[in-house]
Amino acid sequence: MKITVLDYGAGNVRSLINAVEKMGGTIKMVETPRDILDAEKLIFPGVGNYASMIKILHERNFVEPLREYLNADRPFLGICVGMQALFEGSEEEIIAKESIGFFKGRVERFKTGLSVPHIGWNGINIKQDSPLLAGVAPDTKFYFVHSYHIVPEDPSVILATTTYDYPYASAVQQGNVMGTQFHPEKSGRAGMQLLENFITARDLRAKGPVDIPGRGLSKRVIACLDVRSNDNGDLVVTKGDQYDVREEGSVRNLGKPVSLAGKYYEQGADEITFLNITGFRDFPLEDMPMLQVLEETSKNVFVPLTIGGGIREFTDSNGKHYTALDVAARYFRSGADKISIGSDAVYVAEAYIESGEKTGKSAIEQISLVYGAQAVVISIDPRRVWVDSPEAAPKHHVIKSPERGPNGEAYCWYQCTVRGGREARDIDAVALAKACEALGAGEILLNCIDKDGTNSGFDLDLVNAVRNNVTIPVIASSGAGCEAHFSEVFQKTGAEAALAAGIFHREEVPVQSVKKHLADQGIEVRQ
Repeated sequence: MKITVLDYGAGNVRSLINAVEKMGGTIKMVETPRDILDAEKLIFPGVGNYASMIKILHERNFVEPLREYLNADRPFLGICVGMQALFEGSEEEIIAKESIGFFKGRVERFKTGLSVPHIGWNGINIKQDSPLLAGVAPDTKFYFVHSYHIVPEDPSVILATTTYDYPYASAVQQGNVMGTQFHPEKSGRAGMQLLENFITARDLRAKGPVDIPGRGLSKRVIACLDVRSNDNGDLVVTKGDQYDVREEGSVRNLGKPVSLAGKYYEQGADEITFLNITGFRDFPLEDMPMLQVLEETSKNVFVPLTIGGGIREFTDSNGKHYTALDVAARYFRSGADKISIGSDAVYVAEAYIESGEKTGKSAIEQISLVYGAQAVVISIDPRRVWVDSPEAAPKHHVIKSPERGPNGEAYCWYQCTVRGGREARDIDAVALAKACEALGAGEILLNCIDKDGTNSGFDLDLVNAVRNNVTIPVIASSGAGCEAHFSEVFQKTGAEAALAAGIFHREEVPVQSVKKHLADQGIEVRQ
């Protein structure tokens, strides 16, 4: 079956293409309005800004052929914003351009005390007996990443609902036209089953109403791969102790990035994060090996991929300027779903705090505007600074710690660093996280230099300090040494996810052992 994909230029379309081809489909990309009308089956994936998407659809004259295709009840699958486009409008942004309007209803932002964006693996409550969901078990979880959700006027078009503080419509279907808020191409085997159903079923129309309940939101377990060039110029996965990755003078080599990512996917990792810690002599768009790692990984790993390292504006040796958005776009096109920004986020936040104004030109703002807040992760690398009292650090977020400093200090604050922890800055982790959230970031990756490589557990004080001061999800990182450290961070903090590296690479603690331990402790996880 030939599958036509409508790519309007935002997001990781490569993973969808890889998934369809793995299921035996062939791909035709929409290049002209006529390609939409000629499609046998049409998939419209999307992420990012709703208004930008509608604007591009109008500019490329895609709106009218889309309406004609949909009104003819031909097979259509909209994914995430590609589904939201089928409705009459969104409160994400007021726009002059008319939406597609196939379904009555609008798109609304989550109104909840939970973290927004809604990021992670969640269950679905199935409302229609649809061939699209054939073979999908009731306890199946799919991957969600969004801040807005659909509100259909007609409840009969709801294919599935999902609970995130409250139930909302997470999939719709009318005849052969359907859409999912979750990403099948990032939902592992369950998502692949759904895509196979769409590709192979001759008649996708639902057979009647059902009411099959699903499971709730999972805590995420993320495998992190620190990638850098070794002394021979080969990309390897390494791991340091407090960011020192050398062992007996050479870069510690724990394996090849593509094969390790595939291994962790098979073991059940909920996401894979690549942190490129190679020092760039020029700029990252010339770092072809890392782009190839993403491309190769995305062929067989169907969970979210995050890439960090060098995401900032550059002027190359020929004087050509590239924005951070240019760099991010290349990574997205190579298979990344999220971009992690480290040192540059510190500089951006410092400037924002000093001026109190957004410029719209920072990497965070640019990428968030085009790809959505959920695509921007801020990687924070702090050290603990001990003080005698809060008054000793009046500019910073000081906490009282159950531990004590080297001279008996009872208080501390967390000082952010740049350049791989080599340079300290006069900004604390809480201030940085709050500023980046205000600028449009959608998630915080919270490292801790003091804990890195110690196997002594996550820094719970740090996680709580940041998590209690932002409304976006927080990933706890640094210090995991056993399964119990994961349950501890989930039971004692509000972290939505926990990340580890060395214990997975050295096979001290397999991913599936962490998942089993968490389930045994009554913590919701994806199995």
